[in-house]
Amino acid sequence: MPMRRRVLAAGLAGVFGAALSGRTAQAAETAPPVRLDQLNLVNLSHVNDPATTNVFPGDPAFELETIATIPEDGYYLQFVREGEHTGTHWGAPGHFNTGEPLADDMDPGDLFRPAVKIDVRAKTAHNPDYAVTIDDLKAWEKRHGRIPDESVVVLWTGWDAKWGTPAFPNTGADGVLHQPGFSIPAVQWLIDTGRLGRRGGTGTDTFSPDVGTDETYTVSKLVYRRHRISLEILANLKALPTTGAWVLAGGPINRNGAGSTATIFGVLPPGVKAG
Repeated sequence: MPMRRRVLAAGLAGVFGAALSGRTAQAAETAPPVRLDQLNLVNLSHVNDPATTNVFPGDPAFELETIATIPEDGYYLQFVREGEHTGTHWGAPGHFNTGEPLADDMDPGDLFRPAVKIDVRAKTAHNPDYAVTIDDLKAWEKRHGRIPDESVVVLWTGWDAKWGTPAFPNTGADGVLHQPGFSIPAVQWLIDTGRLGRRGGTGTDTFSPDVGTDETYTVSKLVYRRHRISLEILANLKALPTTGAWVLAGGPINRNGAGSTATIFGVLPPGVKAG
């Protein structure tokens, strides 16, 4: 590699590593950089498959159609029909709040944030309508330390194991979803104390940060302000460490998009092990 490319690569690795380790870019100039090949990625996304993809009620059906084959056309290609929030995805602030940024207004840094994982499976196993409380968050911090500012706070409810089955939407006879989420006071506390900051957010393995029975989407409206995002229908949360990781959300950026279907990764710096 020519000298200039080596220097640029080292600089990028240093800044990238500084973000992951909590150092400033200035500190990275004097500290040994984290090599990019030392980072470990864990996939937090479901595979989109019409046979198994649960679609939020009212969203368009997910369809894949083969429109070209190698024997007939010399190449293979599928036509995809889906809503922007089909399967694992991230939501932009304008998804719920008029005038807030849409997908093409977001900066790359808005989609690359420190993350913490809060395991509430024991509570949701007996109460699918469980709403995480301020006391739950404080108890987590007493054990693991303060949630870093501008983090994505990820709930591990156990719903990722239900994907592709009727137990995922968990729809009652009245047509209401029964899924766990955040309580309104808990999210307001995360916002008021700076833990969600200007561009943090929430994550969950369910359809939404709201409990399924709240059809007013009050929690979502609180989360989706400024440059905060919501990561939804996450998979493989067992692999995401409780602390120390970052999350990186990719996906196509549509003009005026409400977010994007996505491959979402947990990014683990050296020394941070998968859960």
